[in-house]
Amino acid sequence: MPSEIHDVEEFIAISERAEYCDVKRTRGVVKLKLRTPRRLYTLKVEPVKAEEVIKKLQCEIREI
Repeated sequence: MPSEIHDVEEFIAISERAEYCDVKRTRGVVKLKLRTPRRLYTLKVEPVKAEEVIKKLQCEIREI
């Protein structure tokens, strides 16, 4: 069951133990999806802020 995270700092901390991060870009929002061994975590951010978050992630980045 996926969990939505609303705190960017918490999302970045979870990325340390994640296998990869999927980036899905739509018109008004960017969805970041972290896959950990047990769970899928998602974060929705604006396109401008997404690039800053992606640079801080500590796992493989995949564009969808």
